[in-house]
Amino acid sequence: MASFLHNTRELKTFVVDEGHGVKGLSELNIKTLPELFIQPVEKRLDMSKVVPHVSIPLIDMSSLDDHSIRESICDAAEKWGFFQIVNHGVPLHIIKNVKDATHKFFMLPPNEKKKYLFKNSPTKNIRLVTSFIPEVDKVFEWKDYLSCLYVSDDEAMSIWPSVCRDQVLEYMKSCEPIIKRLLEVLINKLDISKLDDTNQPIFMGSMRINLNYYPVCPNPELTIGVGGHSDVSTLTMLLQDETGGLYVRKLDSDNWIHVPPIEGSLIVNIGDALQIMSNGRYKSIEHCVVANGNQNRISVPIFVNPRPGDVIGPMPQVISRGEKVFYKQVLYSDYVKHFYRKSHNGKDTIDFAKV
Repeated sequence: MASFLHNTRELKTFVVDEGHGVKGLSELNIKTLPELFIQPVEKRLDMSKVVPHVSIPLIDMSSLDDHSIRESICDAAEKWGFFQIVNHGVPLHIIKNVKDATHKFFMLPPNEKKKYLFKNSPTKNIRLVTSFIPEVDKVFEWKDYLSCLYVSDDEAMSIWPSVCRDQVLEYMKSCEPIIKRLLEVLINKLDISKLDDTNQPIFMGSMRINLNYYPVCPNPELTIGVGGHSDVSTLTMLLQDETGGLYVRKLDSDNWIHVPPIEGSLIVNIGDALQIMSNGRYKSIEHCVVANGNQNRISVPIFVNPRPGDVIGPMPQVISRGEKVFYKQVLYSDYVKHFYRKSHNGKDTIDFAKV
């Protein structure tokens, strides 16, 4: 066992190529974290910089027609980049089902899961991954995830894992109405009158859903579940379980805020695409997930994106009054490719689109 854990090539083969993932490594009851996962100090979360008794905004969506609630959403998008929503309309049983389905997928034997590894998958639209980009990451993150790009119901039914497919689809469909309502509120504030056939594709023309699994870690203080980054989406809607572990950087500071789980809530964060399209009015914020030494953790993010072929830049309505333009027009697929060429590194991806 010892030689296996210290041989990086054998370790990568076990974790990545054979489909065991970090879940399989955790289940060996190892007592010491292998060097492959020991992050440089600057990549770990410095707990001394976590601000106590501060929370991201919590917004009750049951009164969305109330002007003050709509203002609070836009204010959160400008000043925090993150907020938590309750009374959002997604039924609790659907939330429970997708959590259970996530556990069921990762409980599959490695031979079943490895069918969905990028090298084995029949399509680029579904892939099982350990770390972030194992081909690029010099040091691995303590996470496994199944990533599913939604193309159509028919494709999902034919290629998504049957153990979780129906629950994931149902959850994603249940979230769509609230995603649309949030986008309508946010673009109204940008002087865009409504979400319609002309602009909906660029704001939410593509959706990806991930099932994330963070197993118990022997030395959680030495690694990271997900390194600091901002999302490349328009919006991300995140479901986390009761374990916790998500931390958000406070705007314009080196401090971090823990996002505690609230039963039945969903977390919404602004992505780089909306920061660019709003010319920086709305902020995508760096966030990370710590590893846990006592409990397994799952989360389910939905990434709401432009289409790959869309060109994104500050919306004409935003810069019509002559404000300075901070971002250039970029092909969204080029922006995403840039994100996936490197390991997580804070907010550096946005530099790709700066004027």
